[in-house]
Amino acid sequence: MHASEHLAFDVVTYAEPHLERTKRLLRAHPEVRELFGPIPSTAWFVVGIVALQVAAAILLGNAPWWGVLIAAYLLGAIADHALWTLIHDCTHNLVFRRARDNAMLQILANLPIVFPAAISFRKFHLLHHRFQGDLELDADLASPAEARFVGNSSWRKALWLLSFFAWQAARVPRLKRIRMWDRWYVANLAAQIGFIGALWAVAGWHAVLYLTLSSIFAIGLHPVGARWIQEHYLSFPNQETFSYYGPLNWVAFNVGYHNEHHDLMTVAWSRLPKVRAAAPEFYDSLQAHRSWTRLLLRFISDPGLSLYSRRVRNVNHGTAPAADGAAIESLTARSIASAHAESSPRPPVSALEQPSFQSLAPPRAS
Repeated sequence: MHASEHLAFDVVTYAEPHLERTKRLLRAHPEVRELFGPIPSTAWFVVGIVALQVAAAILLGNAPWWGVLIAAYLLGAIADHALWTLIHDCTHNLVFRRARDNAMLQILANLPIVFPAAISFRKFHLLHHRFQGDLELDADLASPAEARFVGNSSWRKALWLLSFFAWQAARVPRLKRIRMWDRWYVANLAAQIGFIGALWAVAGWHAVLYLTLSSIFAIGLHPVGARWIQEHYLSFPNQETFSYYGPLNWVAFNVGYHNEHHDLMTVAWSRLPKVRAAAPEFYDSLQAHRSWTRLLLRFISDPGLSLYSRRVRNVNHGTAPAADGAAIESLTARSIASAHAESSPRPPVSALEQPSFQSLAPPRAS
């Protein structure tokens, strides 16, 4: 028998755990509402790290290939990962109040990442929160064919991590209910083409190679790349979301506080530790990681961990048409409003319904 034939996703019929915990947390600790809202000063981190990466790329324009490789692994991966975490805060409109302004900042943050991914991430990630574990809507899940190919082989898991950027792109055709192309994605793509073309003309292909390798390592075979394993892989029993409380949160804008983030999506990065401090009874009993490096090595070497180590929910969404960015953001806003309203000291007489994917479809013209 092939080593991966017995592997399978953990299929469940109950809902994801965060919406209910959000309600309980807000009832028990209404004071955490004071942590809600954007932090505009975060934009300066985006500007600074983009400038750092562009400057490093230009300086490495005449460096030998091995120097570019080392610099990308030691510096570039950490910087690009930091940009991903800031793109993440922009996705939740936690830098500026207007979604448009956050999207524009995301496009700026995307420049050193080479691949045009900020705007598509905005769509896919918001649906990941609302439909965690849904193969049709959660881009964070590996496709069944992807999981079968990798299996629990150590060398294939390592290769998968190294090429994770390509596997993410390969998942897009599976997500047929999400409309990829719109004017924002076109703007994202145009900005990347213009930036990479200009950088190549000014500093040469080694500069572009540095940024490309930085992007590959940032989400792959690198300690910070283990963050994608940390968040939802079933590394401990009876739990499907995990936080990381190690030192790399200092250079990752507290993205490790993942349970806290899923429970309160309207809390910006610098305030997430305050959520845990305010409600220890909700988080101290949960399993958490303290080392991304240890988790990375465990994922590669442990045959009990694979791409199948995820909790999956099979949901019938009917024939709803593909959703665009505006519909996705509207759904997310309604979900958050519903949870917050139901946890108020005096909830409204008619609480907001939990929106289904059917409500993603834009209204038809009469």
